[in-house]
Amino acid sequence: MEIKTFDGYQKEAVALKISLNKFQKIFPNMSDDIIKLIAVTYDGLGLGEAGEVQGKIKKIIRDNGGIIDEESKMGILLEIGDTLWYLASLCENLDTTLEHAATLNIEKLHTRQKNNTLHGNGDYR
Repeated sequence: MEIKTFDGYQKEAVALKISLNKFQKIFPNMSDDIIKLIAVTYDGLGLGEAGEVQGKIKKIIRDNGGIIDEESKMGILLEIGDTLWYLASLCENLDTTLEHAATLNIEKLHTRQKNNTLHGNGDYR
């Protein structure tokens, strides 16, 4: 299967119904708002997978002398995929899409580039 868009990926990823449905089954009598909060929290904490990407890169430097071979590249890609899944699920549980988040990010970066504020601190610079 080839995924060509973020929307296509999100559709496939959330079809697995891992987080929100999981908590609906565990807590059948809990309010929908609390279930959604738990699912968003779970997905947000799952973004620790980005640290796994960092770990794979660190090991390239430590163990491979900085050489990115096919095995290490695949390891990084698999961890990026795990991170992407949590992002897709998080977007779904926030009632939005990865494509919307990506669009907002590009718009923000274009504005920062136009304003010469790509570097620095703060969300709204």
